[in-house]
Amino acid sequence: MILNVSGRTDVVAFYSTWFMNCYHKGFIDVRNPFNEKLVSRINFADVDAIVFCTKNPIPILNRINEINKPILFHVTLTPYKQDIEPNVPPKGKIVEAIKQLSNIIGIDNLYIRYDPIFLSNNYSVDYHIAAFKKLCDLLDGYVKHFIVSFIDDYQNVRNNKSVLAYKQFTEQDYKSIGKNFSFIASNHNMTVQTCFENRNLTEYGFVKGECLSHEFAFKLTGKTNFKSWKARGKGPCKCVEMVDIGVYNSCPHFCKYCYANYDEKKVANNVKKHDPNSSLLIGNLNDYDTIKNRTK
Repeated sequence: MILNVSGRTDVVAFYSTWFMNCYHKGFIDVRNPFNEKLVSRINFADVDAIVFCTKNPIPILNRINEINKPILFHVTLTPYKQDIEPNVPPKGKIVEAIKQLSNIIGIDNLYIRYDPIFLSNNYSVDYHIAAFKKLCDLLDGYVKHFIVSFIDDYQNVRNNKSVLAYKQFTEQDYKSIGKNFSFIASNHNMTVQTCFENRNLTEYGFVKGECLSHEFAFKLTGKTNFKSWKARGKGPCKCVEMVDIGVYNSCPHFCKYCYANYDEKKVANNVKKHDPNSSLLIGNLNDYDTIKNRTK
């Protein structure tokens, strides 16, 4: 089993203490998002590797060495300002944290997600090209892989349409991003790819790849028996299937494009329910809960 920490919320940024408490207890509980009375219990003895997904790795940097499991980090680093990412720390601090992280876990176990790209009057194609070049300049020698995605029509995106004020991509936009990002990355001995996008930009120099390929999962774990993930109702994805431990509507970053938040009142309420000593991310177990061990 490969643990995803997490696609539903930023566990590392806001709930690292809870995660490490669970790790040292030996298990973690996850409510089924479609039936809250069903709880999956995941014993860390059954975990082959952990994939951390975060916008802010700082809270866990000093504790990574406590984890005796193969680790892959996906750090999302975008050039948006507080109008779009209200509570993400200053990007300079994140860049420095990424450098520290690279030194701890190794450059091969670190991917940067430039994710998602959207276009507006404030965030043009030229703006993104300049921002991507700056990131590559700053992270040269610490990062080898970038993953790019494009904004999707999530509920939260629709809720924040007036703030995002995003425009539709033209073929020229894709071409400019594809050619320039590819050229910039190659000049820094880096790769750039999409994952499960309608446009993968390979015709403009992007490499073809997944967020977590079966080949890389084998490199991490020595195992080959992982299923492929089904992603966002679009059908089969070539990424390795992972088990997510997060909870929707629990990330206080409040990014305007986020797919995992769609109700800020629920976010505030869930944050209040968080108990770092609970086995659940939000709230505690109840007498009526049905707990089943999940082993894969």
